[in-house]
Amino acid sequence: MAICRARALFSFSKCNSALVSRPFHSSPIRSFSSSQFESVGFIGLGNMGFRMVNNLIKAGYKVAVHDINCSVLKKFSDMGVVTKETPFEVAEASDVVITMLPSSSHVVLFVDNWMNPVMLDAPVSGGVLAAEAGTLTFMVGGSEEAYQAANPLFLSMGKNTIYCGKTGNGSAAKICNNLAMAVSMLGVSEALALGQSLGIAANTLTRVFNSSSARCWSSDSYNPVPGVMEEAPSSRNYDGGFASKLMAKDLNLAASSAEDIGQNCPLTSQALEIYTKLCKDGHEARDFSCVFRHYYSGKDEQ
Repeated sequence: MAICRARALFSFSKCNSALVSRPFHSSPIRSFSSSQFESVGFIGLGNMGFRMVNNLIKAGYKVAVHDINCSVLKKFSDMGVVTKETPFEVAEASDVVITMLPSSSHVVLFVDNWMNPVMLDAPVSGGVLAAEAGTLTFMVGGSEEAYQAANPLFLSMGKNTIYCGKTGNGSAAKICNNLAMAVSMLGVSEALALGQSLGIAANTLTRVFNSSSARCWSSDSYNPVPGVMEEAPSSRNYDGGFASKLMAKDLNLAASSAEDIGQNCPLTSQALEIYTKLCKDGHEARDFSCVFRHYYSGKDEQ
């Protein structure tokens, strides 16, 4: 993918990782201004990207889009949104380019005669539900001035932005967040499956959790038991949401990071082992909360 003239690149991925690059043709970093981002290009219109584009449009941005899926391009064309055949054409028409691709390895940027490039890594958290509602959280690393300039764009797609410091800190924060999320989901799923085996209904035990010290996002907002929360992926046969293969990938990144610095992280290793098995058993595309059904053999709520 070649992007030559866009003034900025925001690169998100389906694993909810983001990179923001702001190449300047002639102006220094101190001139970095959010007013430069009026025409927005967006590449990658999957579960997350589709919804993020809709929120950009609602916020009043002029958007041009591209995806390898022609059917989704037609949906935007029918809505009156400008569609482009190539990423290059998106860049030509845009002040800033946002990508939402399966992983960072799908983003290749060849810089030609750009001056003073600025990089922001800005992973997102919240999943498809938050992308739909415009309530994503952005964890941003890099130049604070660049972060301030990009903030209006972030807030058109989310409700929280957190400046995490130097370049790379956003990605580090995301890895730690997803590690905690995985361990939390495993703990809640294990406890709910045990409760069912002991004769306690999942609805009942969930009320106990959410009224006491066990309360967490995995119990009160993203419950893994089908039938407990209608809006959760568990009640849609674990379709949509955050795929187990992406959780396994993030856990592998966490494990590798811990190994690199000599940090002992036994729960990371155990969680990675469980999600790797889940993927090998054929559930890699299901939401990561499917661990309740497919690892712990939990039952649907009646």
